[in-house]
Amino acid sequence: MATLKDIEVAAAINILTAFAFFVAFAILRLQPINDRVYFPKWYLKGLRSSPLNSGAFVGRFVNLDFRSYIRFLNWMPDAMQMPEPELIDHAGLDSTVYLRIYLVGLKIFVPITFLAFAIMVPVNWTNVTLEHSNLTYSDIDKLSISNIPIGSHRFWTHLVMAYVFTFWTCYVLKKEYEIVASMRLHFLASEHRRPDQFTVMVRNVPPDPDESVDELVEHFFLVNHPEHYLTYQVVYNANRLSNLVKEKEKLQNWLDYYQLKYSRNQSMRPSSKTGFLGLCGERVDAIDFYTSKIENLSEEIASERENIISSPKSVMPAAFVSFKTRWGAAVCAQTQQSRNPTIWLTEWAPEPRDVYWDNLAIPYVSLTIRKLIVAVAFFFLTFFFMIPIAFVQSLANIEGIEKAVPFLKPIIEIKFIKSFIQGFLPGIALKIFLIFLPAILMLMSKFEGFISISALERISATRYYIFQFINVFLGSIITGTAFQQLDNFIHQSATDCDLCVAIQPSSAYKEIYKPSGYNPSQPYSTNLLGLTNPALSAHSAPINYNDMIFP
Repeated sequence: MATLKDIEVAAAINILTAFAFFVAFAILRLQPINDRVYFPKWYLKGLRSSPLNSGAFVGRFVNLDFRSYIRFLNWMPDAMQMPEPELIDHAGLDSTVYLRIYLVGLKIFVPITFLAFAIMVPVNWTNVTLEHSNLTYSDIDKLSISNIPIGSHRFWTHLVMAYVFTFWTCYVLKKEYEIVASMRLHFLASEHRRPDQFTVMVRNVPPDPDESVDELVEHFFLVNHPEHYLTYQVVYNANRLSNLVKEKEKLQNWLDYYQLKYSRNQSMRPSSKTGFLGLCGERVDAIDFYTSKIENLSEEIASERENIISSPKSVMPAAFVSFKTRWGAAVCAQTQQSRNPTIWLTEWAPEPRDVYWDNLAIPYVSLTIRKLIVAVAFFFLTFFFMIPIAFVQSLANIEGIEKAVPFLKPIIEIKFIKSFIQGFLPGIALKIFLIFLPAILMLMSKFEGFISISALERISATRYYIFQFINVFLGSIITGTAFQQLDNFIHQSATDCDLCVAIQPSSAYKEIYKPSGYNPSQPYSTNLLGLTNPALSAHSAPINYNDMIFP
């Protein structure tokens, strides 16, 4: 079981690691070669020029001004003291709210921590309940409510402080929500008009034998929204075209790379192999090879585009409908358009750059089935992940490791290594398991059929936090504590386990199997485990068959 020292070692390692990454970030951002990486918005606004174009050769890549390394933390107070309107204009509303989250955390947890250590810790620590129990515990458990005896008046302290903490947290969150809501309304009122503010996504357009999807969409909105309707754009199943465009972009990147390489050294034209990853195959001129492939792919893209536009089968029962006013778009997006609630479904259209085009071609009927499949898959992923969680928690059990690898016992018993294993190693193992989780959740969200990238990221993040709460928080606590107590129960001595059952024999039993000196006023104790467990049978009195009286 982890002790206070183990937690201190884990905290020290995490703090030192975070500080090391923080210093690395501060140093790397000062290097001229990384200037565009850390200040992209300044370049887009024309407020900063590249330092690679001036100065000495070494100074173009490494910052030789040692005074800047002394002032490498000056950006932090500047960022915190920047006025919120200026910060919103520079980094956006999300970045401003993100910085306020840290301030909210300080407002909530600093007073709570002070009250907890000043009031609740002395109340819990001054009891001896755990010391007089048979449970396995550590010093840190004495700080918890488990060290208070049942029926003690000290429970009132926890009850009152629970109300105090809840009231303070709700009060701070309410005030912060009012500020953020006001900032959001001001931001929306002051921003420039965007196409998505006037556009609605319409899905599950019902088929009509007399009209095409184009004609049906236009006729429907001209009749039902005559004053606000502006135009429409039907959705095509262009997934194959999208793959071709992505392939062309990759080839164009390689062509740009080889052209840039040739411009730096025109004495020799670059070459590459046509096989897998350029490692095998025939060696050809790289520029001519990629130029030829891009031309062929461009012709294929043009042909595929013509096929999509001319083929009625490529038209999906969905469309983007634009309105003259934001009021008209809002009314259409938030109201039911037909008596049948499964057709003419409307919602706010995502921004053009935010559309996940691959999911627009999914028939609406299959979306419900996909959601059910993803819900079941997420349930099994969440609760069956307890298996590796339980395995990881076993790493905190030094005795288990010593039994599995006894030759490492001398090394494990070193205090620092023991504290490292119990306090830090389980967290690292959990992080390794969780590396692949975001990618898995994103694949599940894409399969579910969301039509915007922001919706995919939002639902994936929500499921990630649910997964973290159930497995990492609840799972670690429940499995860790339960396994420790179960192990303690199994391995405790027989004298501590009341596994004997007192049986009052019947009169027939007394008459048939009655040893000499038998006192009928005392119950005959039979050890149920004495037949199979030598350790338990040693505590039982031996039976002499010569003293048995038979009829």
